[in-house]
Amino acid sequence: MLKNLIFDYRYQLALHITVFVWGFTGILGKLIEVPYYSIVWYRMLIASVGLVIYAIATKAQLRIPPKKAATFLFVGFIVAAHWSTFFQAIKVSNVSVALTTLASASLFVALLEPIFFKRKLIFYELFFGIAVIVGLSLIFNFESQYTLGILLALASAFLAALFSTINGLLIRENKARIITFYEMVGGVLGISLYTLLFEQPTIADFSPGINDIIYLLILGLVCTAIAFVVSVEVMKELSPFTVSISINMEPIYAVVLALIFFGESEQMTPGFYLGALIIFSTVLGNAALKSIQRRRKKKAAQGA
Repeated sequence: MLKNLIFDYRYQLALHITVFVWGFTGILGKLIEVPYYSIVWYRMLIASVGLVIYAIATKAQLRIPPKKAATFLFVGFIVAAHWSTFFQAIKVSNVSVALTTLASASLFVALLEPIFFKRKLIFYELFFGIAVIVGLSLIFNFESQYTLGILLALASAFLAALFSTINGLLIRENKARIITFYEMVGGVLGISLYTLLFEQPTIADFSPGINDIIYLLILGLVCTAIAFVVSVEVMKELSPFTVSISINMEPIYAVVLALIFFGESEQMTPGFYLGALIIFSTVLGNAALKSIQRRRKKKAAQGA
């Protein structure tokens, strides 16, 4: 019984450790001084190289059919767009606002997952998604000076919901490390193309200092290569909505860390924290209902 219990919660534990690691992402994004497109480019490049080194060391195969590779590379474009809008949101607002707004991804997943997985809309997932919007409206009302940052974070949330839902399908027939590798490569190509077409990059933009190099290595290897592989792997057992709603815990870690690192610049109004509390409560509610569902399914299976 204990063995089964450990197995049931192994994926949940792995997911929440990953979410804790991601809590440092916003901190690193704020500390790194190069522009957002440079952060995303280095992040995905370092992650790609790290995964290649891992594949060589373990003699793992990364070659896949061209059609599959094209699909993964395209999803990598979406991932790059997600991180670009995310880091832009941090630059124009702050860590707390950006990460809390990012929790709206749960609503987008609740709407997208039934379409991609061809299943009925689950009422309580929609309810939790709407609760997130209520929380966001409170943040909008009390933190109006960060409107641009909130809008960018909302765009980032939709993109996160989109690629997470797609990865929920891809992991059924593919290994997490292969999906992650090609998506990181696709992201590098995507952000490179975007930067050349829409930005005016200089050599200085891609010349990080010593501190930035250290932060980028942590961001690329720990917070991206390792964490992203785990986040895709857990989708073998957990639905995209459960992953998305659990990721809403990230702002809790990030806000505490931001207060430690940046102090007064991260202090918000009471309305902000009320909105954040509503958003975070959806995590606990979803976890409780999912646990009840699992128990009912097991009882039904045993009864059959």
